[in-house]
Amino acid sequence: MMKNKTVLITGVTSGIGKAAAFSLAKSGASLILLGRSEKKGETICRQIKQKTGNDKIKFYKADFFLMKEVKSVAEKIINEYERIDILINNAGARFLDHKFSDEGIEQTLAVNYLSHFFLTELLLGKIKNSSSARIINVSSGTHYNGTGVIKNIISPEMYNGRQQYADSKLAVVLYTYKLAEQLSGTGIGVNARDPGVVATNYARNNGLLNWMKHRIYGLMKRQLLNSKQGADTIIYLASSEEVNGVTGNYFYKRKENRSSELSYDKALQKQLWDFSRELLHTK
Repeated sequence: MMKNKTVLITGVTSGIGKAAAFSLAKSGASLILLGRSEKKGETICRQIKQKTGNDKIKFYKADFFLMKEVKSVAEKIINEYERIDILINNAGARFLDHKFSDEGIEQTLAVNYLSHFFLTELLLGKIKNSSSARIINVSSGTHYNGTGVIKNIISPEMYNGRQQYADSKLAVVLYTYKLAEQLSGTGIGVNARDPGVVATNYARNNGLLNWMKHRIYGLMKRQLLNSKQGADTIIYLASSEEVNGVTGNYFYKRKENRSSELSYDKALQKQLWDFSRELLHTK
């Protein structure tokens, strides 16, 4: 099923994005891989080609903190590919410290949500060229702690990294449902998924202690997964015929799950959509 498919994956230099890339390459898909480290990205491309025998792999460097880089990489892909069958919006991180870009966007908002909103919008024409396209947005169980539409926090004093992360993952689910509604009748499936607690480099950027806390939490809950296990539902949503025609759902361990009550609030979905468009108006 995947041999004639073109799959774009963001955040491929480690963790579940990397695991998904290896698995989908084995199935014969043509891969477009995005990440912020060119050195790591090119290394992963070589490893995938060597281990799978699939040479239809290409890496593009893009820092999802900057919308100008998202726009630049999207333009390259538009020029080089006829269609995109599967878009996997996977890149993300948790930042405990506040950082504001010269484009006027807070880091967690940019990396975990807005960059994917923008990338999807820019590539939608190519996605519509596919006869059975799928968009997979990676959220998290942390979204249940989200309190509303994510804010573009300007002041470090107002920044709470844990809450902003939860709100960014809620934004992913709100956006998934709104996009599914917008694309209703096009044949494009749009779904969100929760990878669970995965033993990756997640939170490593915040120091060894925070990285260990994440792993210990998963161990205590007896839910700690390796990268391959964490990527399983991504691969399922990308390749299984069981999800043909399925759209506007939240998946956990290959099953449709109920997301937070807030995520179904259509007024919040529209508020987030309008806020996103407003932020990107000049980008």
